[in-house]
Amino acid sequence: MFNSLTDRFQNVFNSLRGEVRLTPEAVEVALKEIRVALLEADVNFKVVKAFVNRVRDRAIDRSILDSLSPTQQVVGIVRDEMLALFGPSSTGLSKADNHPQVVLMIGLQGSGKTTTSAKLGDWCKRDGRHPLLVSTDVRRAAAITQLNLLCESADLRVHDPDGHLDPVQRATAAIDEARRLGFDTVIIDTAGRIHLDDELMRELEVIKDTVKPSELLYVADAMTGQDAIKSAGEFHRRVGITGLVLSKMDGDAKAGAAFSVVSVVGVPIKFSGIGERVEDLELFQPERLVSRILGMGDILTLVERAENAIEKEGAKRVAEKIRHQEFTLEDLRNQMDTVRSMGPIDQVIGMIPGFRGVSNTTSTGDANQRQLTRMAAVIDSMTITERRNPAVINGSRRKRIACGSGTEVQDVNRLLKQFNQMRKMLKMVTGVNVKRRRARGRRVGRMGLPVSIGRQT
Repeated sequence: MFNSLTDRFQNVFNSLRGEVRLTPEAVEVALKEIRVALLEADVNFKVVKAFVNRVRDRAIDRSILDSLSPTQQVVGIVRDEMLALFGPSSTGLSKADNHPQVVLMIGLQGSGKTTTSAKLGDWCKRDGRHPLLVSTDVRRAAAITQLNLLCESADLRVHDPDGHLDPVQRATAAIDEARRLGFDTVIIDTAGRIHLDDELMRELEVIKDTVKPSELLYVADAMTGQDAIKSAGEFHRRVGITGLVLSKMDGDAKAGAAFSVVSVVGVPIKFSGIGERVEDLELFQPERLVSRILGMGDILTLVERAENAIEKEGAKRVAEKIRHQEFTLEDLRNQMDTVRSMGPIDQVIGMIPGFRGVSNTTSTGDANQRQLTRMAAVIDSMTITERRNPAVINGSRRKRIACGSGTEVQDVNRLLKQFNQMRKMLKMVTGVNVKRRRARGRRVGRMGLPVSIGRQT
C-alpha cells in the first residue's frame, strides 16, 4: 500500500539524520523531495502546494522543541499535516432515523462497486446489523448474478425477485422486504457507467428521491488517482455524496485519491477495501494509514487482524508446545496459514514498526509470498512422521520431498536449517523464562513463603 511513496519519505527522513539542527536550507531540500513524491503519487497540485506550505511554516517555527532531532521534527510535522488532510477517523455508517437504514452505493463501472457492496454487507453483519442487499444494475451483464454469488459466500441475504427489471421497483421492493422481515439496513448497488453521462445521473436522482437514503457512498478506485476525484466531484454535485469508499487499497495505489478527496470533494473517507475477500473492508483510520506511509508501522491493525485470524485455543496449544519444546513442522505449517489469512505478506510486514527495509527479503511482498508458498509445498510433501520428527529426513527422503513439492533439494535443506534454528531460539527463550521463574521462586522462598506459591504466581 503506497510502497513507492513510503520509500520516498524514508529517503527524505534519512537525508536529515546527519543534520544537527533543522535549518531553513535543510527544510527546503526536504520539502522539494516531498513535493515531488506527492506529485508523482498523483496528489492534486493545489493540495500538494498547501500541504508543503503548512509544513514549511511549522518547520521554521522557533517554537519547535530543541530536544527533538531534525528527523523527528519533520516526521512529526508531516504526520500532523497528513492527518489534517484526511480529517477524523471514520465511525462507519451514520445513524439514521428511518428504519431500515438505506445505503446507496454509487460510482463508475470498474471501480469495484458491486464487490464493495457485498463487503459492506459483511461489515454490517460483523457490526451487529442485519443487512439486506439488492442490485439495481439491470444493464450490465451478470451484475445481479455477481452480487448474488458474493453474498452467498458471506451468508448475506439478497433481494432478487424474478421479472423485476426496473431499478426503482427493485430498490423499493427490497426496502419493503426489509421492513417485513426485520432487516435494519438495506444496501443498494446501483448501475455504473464507463464514463459520466446524464442517463446515469437521472437514474440515480430518481432512485435517491424515491428511497431517501441516509448514506450515499461513492466507491472510488484508489489505483486511478485524481481521475477518481474528478468523477466523485461530479457525482457530489449532481446527487450528493455523504462519504467515500476507497477500493483496491491493497494494490499499487497512487495515493492521489486518498490524499486529495477530502480537500477537493469535501466529504470524508468512511471505508477502505484492503483485499479481494468479502471480509476485506475496514473503517478508514487515517492515523494508521499515515503511520504506515511514514514507515512507523501499524501495530493496532496488526493486532486486530491477528485476533481475527488466530483461534485462541489453537494459540494456547502452540504456546504449550513451544514451552515443552515440542514445536514441529506441522505446527509451523499451520502458523503459515494463519499469517496468510491476515492479508498479503507485504501488508503484514508493513505494519511492524521499523521492520520495513530491514533486509532485502522484506522489500517485495511477492517475493515473500512465493517463499511462503515454496515452504508450504515442501512441508506438504512430507509424511506425518517426517513433519513431527524432522531428524528422520535423510538424503533419499530429501530428494523425494523435493520432487514431490516441485522444488530443489537445496530448498528442502534451507527449510530444515531454518526450522532447526527456530527451535534453538525457542529453546533458548523458554530456558531463560524457566530460569527466571525458578529465580523468582527462590526469592519468594527466602522471604519465608513456600516456593510453590512463588511458582504459581
